[in-house]
Order: sequence, then C-alpha cells, then structure tokens
Amino acid sequence: MGEAAFARFDAKSTAEAVVEGEDLRGLEVLVTGANAGIGLATAEALAGAGARVWLAGRRPEALAAAADQIRSRHPEALLECLILDLASLASIRAGVEAFTAPRCDLLVANAGLVTSRFETTAEGLESTVGICHFGHAALLRLLMPKLLIAPSPRVIMVSSESHRTPARLAFDRFPLKASQFKGLVAYGQAKLCNVLFAKALQRRYGGAGLMACALHPGALVTTSIGRDAPLLRWLVRLAQPFTKSPSQGAATTVLAAVHRPASDLAGAYLSHCRPVACSKEAGSLEVADRLWALTDEWLTAQGLDPWPPLP
Repeated sequence: MGEAAFARFDAKSTAEAVVEGEDLRGLEVLVTGANAGIGLATAEALAGAGARVWLAGRRPEALAAAADQIRSRHPEALLECLILDLASLASIRAGVEAFTAPRCDLLVANAGLVTSRFETTAEGLESTVGICHFGHAALLRLLMPKLLIAPSPRVIMVSSESHRTPARLAFDRFPLKASQFKGLVAYGQAKLCNVLFAKALQRRYGGAGLMACALHPGALVTTSIGRDAPLLRWLVRLAQPFTKSPSQGAATTVLAAVHRPASDLAGAYLSHCRPVACSKEAGSLEVADRLWALTDEWLTAQGLDPWPPLP
C-alpha cells in the first residue's frame, strides 16, 4: 500500500476489503473491546489475514463467543482470549501478565464507554475517561517494553468526531466529578484524550520506530458502546439503516494497521480511511504535553513502572 490506498477506500469500504491481499502471519495483535461491534470486526479482519489476535475484554463468555464467531468464518484463525477490565488497574496488570506473546506488534485501543449515569472505576475516576483514556494509558505503559521490541510497532487509538466537543479540555473539570457530570461531555473529553495521547506518544516514541495514530470509525456504528445510555441506544437503532456496519466501522482501524509506509500515519487523525484534520485542541502540542504529564503523574502514583527511556 502507498498513497493510492487513500483513494482506493472510503466511507463504504469494509475491513475485509482493506485487508484483502495482506499477509499478517507472525504478527501479535491485541484488540481491546474485541468481543462485539467494531472491535470484533477489527479482530476478525486481522485474524483472517493471518495475525495472532488477542481478544481483550471483561467477560470470558463474550470473548469465547467472539472467538467462535471468527473461527466459524476463518477456521485457521489464531486467537487468544484475554480477560481485561480497563476500569481496574488490578485487572489490567493481570491481563498484561497473561499476554504471553514475545512482543506486541499492534495495540488497538478500541474499547469505549458512554453512559448517562455517573460511575467510577475501581480507582475512583469517572468511568468514561477512566476507561477510554486512563485504562488504555495504563495498558499501554505496561505493554511498552513488548511494543518497543517489535520491528515496526503500531498503536491505534479509536477516537471519535466527538473529540471536537467540548472544544477545550478543561483540566479543572477533568475527570468530571459527580456534581459536574454530563455523559456526552465525559465522552467528548475521553475521545479528545485519545487523539492527544496518540500525538504525545508519537512525539516521544516515534524515534524508536513506533507509529501512533487516532481515528474516527463512523457515527453511530452498530455497537454495544451505548449499552448504559438508553437515548444513545435508541438513536443507534433508529439510524442503523443509514450508518456504517461494524465491518465498515472497522475499515479505518484496519487501514491504520496495514497501511505502508506507517510513517504516512504517524500522529495522524483518520476518518473514512484517510487522514483528516482533527480539532484545534486535539492538535495542540501544549495540551498533549499537559495531558501526558497529568497521566504520567497518576500512573506513577498507582505504582506503575516508569515509561521506558526515550530513544
């Protein structure tokens, strides 16, 4: 693939079309939220192309069902189920210990949450930001040694066009407290963090060969992300005939996983299978650095080992 790939694919492309002809044998891939929706479609496309895919999620029975579905279409698929709850650092640590692959070639930070109720993670963070940002940041920090020994590691953050609202990441209201909570504001904060963190990661580890990017999979793609937000569930059902299928929603993720050269996508924000402009706030190096420092401080306070030294 080269620049022509951005002309070959569009909003209607499927993950299967993007990965057609790719040979991913030998790659170790971890996909969070892989038991349903976009995560499952991503995992299936990458496993179908030969990668060993680690399906990460909270519920063993859901992961087993997802693995069975993939194998029904790709009997030779190499799959592993990894119990991982991004709302719990203890679970994240246990999941990384159970990730026995010799390296990690690709981390797809796909799991997400939007809810109409104020809830917290095991460590007391507002759950939307706690899972989408801090949970993935903890997972990434623990996995970095295995990412950095891969020949060409990639980190893909599944964000959203919702990163544009709120227009600014107000650090005095981040994460939101119970008295401040609005579900869509929390979701916008979380998705903005995904874009900012990908850019911060690229700046710090791009010199070590890592490629990090963020993307918008599509609006109201059929998925379980709104399971705790009744209004969003209703909107998804209503809009389903006019929106992307899970495979179409996964197409941009899969393109970010296989596009060559990876440098085309370094620090980029993608939508509909091509790089596009993110919001002004998401593109701010100052905001990205502030988020990185805040996140680093929190992870360190939780007892995680430091980030690997910069190259």
